[in-house]
Amino acid sequence: MKRFISITAILLLLALVCVGVVGFNLFRDSAIKQYFATMKPPATTVSTVVVKPSDWTPGVEAIGTVRAVRGVDLTVETSGVVKEILFHANQKVADGAVLLQLDDAVERADLEATKAQVTVVQTALERAIELQKRGVNPEATLDTARATAAATEAQVAKLQAVLDQKQLTAPFSGTVGIPKIDLGQYLSPGSAVVTLQDLDTMRVDFTVPEQQLPLLKIGQTVRLGIGGSGGGADMPFAGAIRGIDPKIDASSRLVSVRGEVANPDGKLTPGQFVQVRVELPQEKNILSLPQTALTSSLYGDFVFVVVPAPAEAGAAPPAKAEDQKPAADKPADDAAKPQAEAVKPAADAAKSTDKAAEKPAPADAGKPAADEEKPALVLSQVFVKPGRRNDGMVEIIEGIKAGDEVVTAGQNRLFNGMSVAVDNTIDPSKSANQQAQQ
Repeated sequence: MKRFISITAILLLLALVCVGVVGFNLFRDSAIKQYFATMKPPATTVSTVVVKPSDWTPGVEAIGTVRAVRGVDLTVETSGVVKEILFHANQKVADGAVLLQLDDAVERADLEATKAQVTVVQTALERAIELQKRGVNPEATLDTARATAAATEAQVAKLQAVLDQKQLTAPFSGTVGIPKIDLGQYLSPGSAVVTLQDLDTMRVDFTVPEQQLPLLKIGQTVRLGIGGSGGGADMPFAGAIRGIDPKIDASSRLVSVRGEVANPDGKLTPGQFVQVRVELPQEKNILSLPQTALTSSLYGDFVFVVVPAPAEAGAAPPAKAEDQKPAADKPADDAAKPQAEAVKPAADAAKSTDKAAEKPAPADAGKPAADEEKPALVLSQVFVKPGRRNDGMVEIIEGIKAGDEVVTAGQNRLFNGMSVAVDNTIDPSKSANQQAQQ
C-alpha cells in the first residue's frame, strides 16, 4: 500500500512538473508576443522646415548658346604664299592691325611700273593742252591724252587694291585664336586663317515655347549660368533681352530670343552651353519648400508633415465628478482601517528619511522629466500640388498651409504614422561648404 502511494505521489509530482513547464513556456511565449506587439520603435531623427509665405521671383528658363557680339573667321581674298604671320594665339589686336602678309613682289613691281607710266601720260597730257592753246593740236588728240591719263590712274588704283589684298587686317578689335596657316603655305581665295572674337560683350541665343512668349519683353533681365547650374545664386552673368523673333517656328512651336551680357572677365566663351533665366516681376506670399522635401510617386507628389502624436487608446479617462466624493460619503468599513496599517512607526519613518538624505540625487534625474515634457511627434503623409521651381525651391499650390512643419530629407525610409524626432542642426538641403561658412 505504501509503495502504491509513493508511486502515485511521484506520478503526480511529475505531472505537476510537466504542467508547470508547459505553462511556463506558454506564458513566456505570450509575454514575448505581447512585448513585441506593444513595443514602439525608436524615433527616427529628421530635419524639417516650417512653411512660411515668402517672396517668389518667377522666371522663364531655357538652354542657350553664347556667341560674341562681333565674331568672325578671317579668310584671304586672293591667292598667294604666306610671307609673314604678324600675330600669335590669344593675342588682343586693335582695329585695322595687319595680321597676315602674302608675297606681293609681283604686284608691287606692276604698281611701280604703272606709276612710272602715269608720269609719262601726265606729261603728254600737259603737252597736248599747251598745243591746244596755241591752236596747233586738234581736239581729238587732247581727248585721247586725257583718256589715257585717266585710264593709267585707274590702273594704279586697281594695282594698289590688289596689293592691299595681299594683307589681312583686323576688321575690329578683339582676341585672335590659333593660326590655321604656316609660313610658306599657299593659300587660295577663301582659305581660313584665324578666328577673331570680341569677348567684351556676348550675346546668348535661346528659344522658349510659344506659351511663354507673352511673358517676354525687350529689356527684361537675363541671367546666365555655366555648367548646368541653376538658380540665381549660380547665375552670376546678368544682361538684358535685345531681340525677340516676331515669327514662331511652325515645326517646333518655339520662338527665338537673343540677349546681351557683359563679359568683362572673359569667363564666357563663344559657342559655350549656358542655362538662361529670364526674370519676371516678383510675387508676394507664396508657399514654397526645398525641392528635397517633395517626393514623387505613381500616385502623386507628397510630403511628410510632422504632427503631434494622437492620444493612446488605452489612456485612462479623467475622473468623473460623481466619483470624486469626499471620504465621509464612503462606507464606514472602508474608512475604518486598522491604524497599524495606515500609520507607520515613527522610528521607521525617521530611518527612511535619513537614508534618503544620505543618498545623493542622480545627475540624470531631471532628464526623464524633460523628455516626458516633449510631445511625441509622428509623420503624416500629405499629397500636394507642386507648381513652379526656382533656385532649389518648389512652389506648393495645394496641400499644406503656413506653419506646417515639413520633413526636408530622408523620405525614402519614412512612412505614414512613424515616430520621429526633429534635429535641425544639419540641413541636408545645403552643401557641406555652405553649412561650414554659416
